[in-house]
Amino acid sequence: MKFNIYHPDSLHDKSFLITGGAGFIGSNLVEYLVQHKASKIRILDNLSLGTKENILEFLDLPNVEFIEGDIRDFNICKAAVEKIDFVLHQAALGSVPRSIDDPITSNEVNVTGFLNMLEASRLAGVKRFVYAASSSTYGDSPILPKQEDVIGNPLSPYAVTKYVNELYAQVYSSVYGFHAVGLRYFNVFGPKQNVNGAYAAVIPLFVSAMLKGENPIINGNGINSRDFTFVSNVVQANIKAAFAKNNAKHTVLNIAFGGQTSLVELVNAINKKLNTEIDPKFRDARRGDVTHSFANVNKAEKLIGYVPEVSFEDGIAKTVEYFQQKI
Repeated sequence: MKFNIYHPDSLHDKSFLITGGAGFIGSNLVEYLVQHKASKIRILDNLSLGTKENILEFLDLPNVEFIEGDIRDFNICKAAVEKIDFVLHQAALGSVPRSIDDPITSNEVNVTGFLNMLEASRLAGVKRFVYAASSSTYGDSPILPKQEDVIGNPLSPYAVTKYVNELYAQVYSSVYGFHAVGLRYFNVFGPKQNVNGAYAAVIPLFVSAMLKGENPIINGNGINSRDFTFVSNVVQANIKAAFAKNNAKHTVLNIAFGGQTSLVELVNAINKKLNTEIDPKFRDARRGDVTHSFANVNKAEKLIGYVPEVSFEDGIAKTVEYFQQKI
């Protein structure tokens, strides 16, 4: 995928660590940094969710280094941040259902692993730490659109872990003067997203099923809505957050397109792109799912200059084209 330029200066003398860099969002960040010739691109991934296929084309490049390791190992984290300017921390165990099935492992990776990376980065003198936060932090708050300073009670262990990340980052800012930027992602989708496994996200599941002529399965009545966000918008946010000049303390930003799409409307959009008329099947709603998600992105625009470039419709078209080549 071809990315626009989101950084202010040349990257030829700048080094980056992308945790979870073999995963969906991480590998797209790696691709951006390769395209724009960053001096050093170090990837840390334990390959539990990410795959080497996502980054295979980059591994022989002289400025790309791959470390197979786990963020739950503090020594691995310390080694990974050596001589690194910017950390883009994407490594996590996503999925609300996964966290409900196995809250212990979700906590170990998302909380202990996060703290390991935060502390290792502080000790190494990293210039900027940008991390993947989550819209799940809004919990049961009914207020729409979602604004960063108004959250509700968490609805899943996953939501708890991502909120704890924000609390740790705030403490590191106030106690140690080590400032981070948290990006609350809203339902990111696009090329390289994993379609396999019990916890795959809704868009790759729907696209994969419909490409095979199968009925996509909606959990609930289909009116649940999401602010689906194409992955290049998230790449933009990470790079702009890394280089923003006015972040003198920890902050958290909504990263989304700023729209609302129901799951039934999602099926209709995929049908339109495929020129099909496949109906969804419905089953009971899942525990821990929020009903509606819709972001206000004004704060991100003001602080880091984030302006989403790819709409839901254009993103669906790009995503369908990608999976048509893969399936």
